[in-house]
Amino acid sequence: MTEPDNAAALAERVREACIEAAIQGYEDAAMAGLCHEGCWEAAISAIRRLSVKALTAEADDG
Repeated sequence: MTEPDNAAALAERVREACIEAAIQGYEDAAMAGLCHEGCWEAAISAIRRLSVKALTAEADDG
């Protein structure tokens, strides 16, 4: 795989991980009874907790 292909694949993995984390964080917060603003904060927190090291390790393994 070329360098641009590697970068694109990593960017796609990061985007998908962020989306999945945000959705899960929002849904978990909503089920816990938080308001919309609280759910939004939980979604952002879930993205912030993503392991960049793990995402880049997947790129090295793949």
